[in-house]
Amino acid sequence: MSETYTGEFYCVKCKQKREATGDVVITNNRRMAKGVCPVCGTRLNRILGKA
Repeated sequence: MSETYTGEFYCVKCKQKREATGDVVITNNRRMAKGVCPVCGTRLNRILGKA
């Protein structure tokens, strides 16, 4: 079962904050949410903090 995150991501292509849902992955002992921008389709990343 993977954990999901729903909240605000910053889209670097649109240059705006977007509401999206993404999967939580752990890289270098940090939790990161990865999603897709609902407007332009660019991948979104948000660092959530240490695990």
